[in-house]
Amino acid sequence: METWSLAALSVLLGLVVRWSVSLNFYSGAGKPPLYGDYEAQRHWQEITYNLPINQWYFNTSDNNLQYWGLDYPPLTAYHSFLCAYIANLINPDWIALNTSHGYESPTHKLFMRTTVFIADLIVYIPGLVLYCFCLKETSANKKVSILLCILLYPGLILIDYGHFQYNAVSLGFALWGVLGLSCNWHLLGSLAFCLALNYKQMELYHALPFFCYLLGKCFKQGLNGRGLALLMKVAFTVVASFALCWLPFLTDLEQILEVLRRLFPVDRGLFEDKVANVWCSLSILLKIKRILSPHTQLLLSFAFTVLALLPACIKLTLQPTLKGFKFALVNCSLAFFLFSFQVHEKSILLVSMPVCLIINEVPFVSTWFLLVSTFSMLPLLLKDGLLLPYIVTTLTFLLVSVTVLSVHEKTSEEAVGLKKVRFPGLRVWSNTISYSFIVSVIMMAVLTFTSATLIPPVRFPDLFPVLISCVSCAHFMVFLIYFNIVYLWDSQNEGNRKKTC
Repeated sequence: METWSLAALSVLLGLVVRWSVSLNFYSGAGKPPLYGDYEAQRHWQEITYNLPINQWYFNTSDNNLQYWGLDYPPLTAYHSFLCAYIANLINPDWIALNTSHGYESPTHKLFMRTTVFIADLIVYIPGLVLYCFCLKETSANKKVSILLCILLYPGLILIDYGHFQYNAVSLGFALWGVLGLSCNWHLLGSLAFCLALNYKQMELYHALPFFCYLLGKCFKQGLNGRGLALLMKVAFTVVASFALCWLPFLTDLEQILEVLRRLFPVDRGLFEDKVANVWCSLSILLKIKRILSPHTQLLLSFAFTVLALLPACIKLTLQPTLKGFKFALVNCSLAFFLFSFQVHEKSILLVSMPVCLIINEVPFVSTWFLLVSTFSMLPLLLKDGLLLPYIVTTLTFLLVSVTVLSVHEKTSEEAVGLKKVRFPGLRVWSNTISYSFIVSVIMMAVLTFTSATLIPPVRFPDLFPVLISCVSCAHFMVFLIYFNIVYLWDSQNEGNRKKTC
């Protein structure tokens, strides 16, 4: 009973922090002509409520795709319609066609904030609580500690409640998918992940580990018997769930193609804003977007992404363990973020979610990664006026990680998962890891201070965002190597040691 009380207090604290961040901030407030992501979400409600479904993704006189055209899968559109239906009951002016652009009022802000809050309460937080309490070989107090740390992860809070998005919905569905597979509810897990993929196409970052784990399970059970039956059931579940989500668009081939064009706008180029991935960082020295054609850029990013994620996917298919599944989610999503085409800075949240799931396995490195992931989005957060919430939530997360999880004490080779890793001439010392972390935190603090207080040279107006992107990218490359080493050098028996459900 005491454990559940502590869990309830943790959830309450997480909700209070979320609501506090949402009080005064959101993307693009009072900044015409496009305003920001807050307006994008409101505009999608306007479009889905007032226009017939066959016009949601098409450019028309009432749906200018240059003004926040809908570019997420059908489940996002249905969610927007549901919110719009409720909004219309409260105040039709909020979603009036063409006349509500840039609508801002205290009541409407409260409504929009509440929709994010409720989505968290319905989808993300229940899955998180269940996941933490299903961890095996973990004490009750540690389960609560892990829950509290994940709830206070600043990156997701700042983007969903400060910048304003609904990332917790797709991440929540993916989390339920992980729970389903962890409990051997393969069909429910597949259904949940299909919902995630149909809410945001960026969930493709997690698709290969789900596929490889299930395929490995089928191979393990034998494709001449139970394995074949499981494969057929999973295939039917995936096809049926996609068909239901896309049903209104399946009547016309042009409808399907237009939605796909909106979901995968390859004409935007390799990258747009400053993002902490390889291509953006490399462009400082080598102008890839100038010297290579868009088609070549696409092929190059595809090739490097596949090469980076292939080792984890191969091992997961051959050895489908739950621990391996979670590490493969981390490795594959990080490979996508670093090397894939048209990556946004907010996409690092797709890596952060599986990292949260292994915080019980490698708490120190996971905490370090989550701090860097939030720091990598600093230029966006500064643009939205979120410096103070960024500092407060980051320090709170670090304080809780140190006091509750004692991550500062878990820097030994065994604690960081490198005890069995041996390369000639290479040895990992806990002091080295601790000092590296301290240097990393100091570097992030200095860049945060300079970005917030100093004016960059006229010749280099993007100096600070570029530095933040490069420093973060360097961290992420090291993390990618580390997570792959920990996973690939782990034995199958070790992978079965800690599991959920």
